[in-house]
Amino acid sequence: MSLEILTVSALSPMTHGFFTRLGGASSGIFAGLNCGAGSSDLAECVTINRARAAEALGVEPGALVTVHQVHSAVAVEVTGPFAGAAPKADGLVTATPGIALGVLTADCQPVLFADPAARVVGAAHAGWKGALAGVLEATVDAMERLGAARARISAVIGPTISQRAYEVGPEFFETFVAEDPASVRYFAAGTGDRMQFDLPGYGLHRLREAGVAHAEWTRHCTYSDPVHFYSYRRSVHEAEADYGRLLSAIRL
Repeated sequence: MSLEILTVSALSPMTHGFFTRLGGASSGIFAGLNCGAGSSDLAECVTINRARAAEALGVEPGALVTVHQVHSAVAVEVTGPFAGAAPKADGLVTATPGIALGVLTADCQPVLFADPAARVVGAAHAGWKGALAGVLEATVDAMERLGAARARISAVIGPTISQRAYEVGPEFFETFVAEDPASVRYFAAGTGDRMQFDLPGYGLHRLREAGVAHAEWTRHCTYSDPVHFYSYRRSVHEAEADYGRLLSAIRL
């Protein structure tokens, strides 16, 4: 089965893709293109999957660069493959041709950024913690340090968990409202004291407030489509031992 790669015209002409789980070498609960080395999947399968994704992006496997994601607001500049262990960060930016920046997700927001005029790209892993902490803004700031201009940057949120599938408790709600009372607009009433959180809506808000030229969501829900996407929350609800990680990447 060939890889399935979602692309968005707003990121053109940069080579990019939000990879679905289709077309990979993994099996069982990881069936498909699991690119997460941090999963309990067979390491050789993850290596094959990442190599297939790198080939689709037109780079060598070592030039597909990811970081040790920790739900932070840290964005790092990438000029080549890391010499040692990947740094702890959740945003990556580069102005170096031939480098593909990748983020891994399984419900969190994968966000790809491009300023074609400046030849600068970026990628961010933005779960609720990272988005609240400011990883999207940090990625835009890091792109500007390389010569990009936020008034030219397009940012696209890929497959992520949608509001109808994202139930949260009152403490979660209070955390966001304490940061910004206007955040109440991203919550809908659920059952009892539960609420439904609009993560991509919140991400779009933060991107637009950061002043990017264009921001959109592909409108794919990871939780609701097990054929195409891995989902951490779905794996918990189905009592699975682990879950795969989706790759989203962009290169010059």
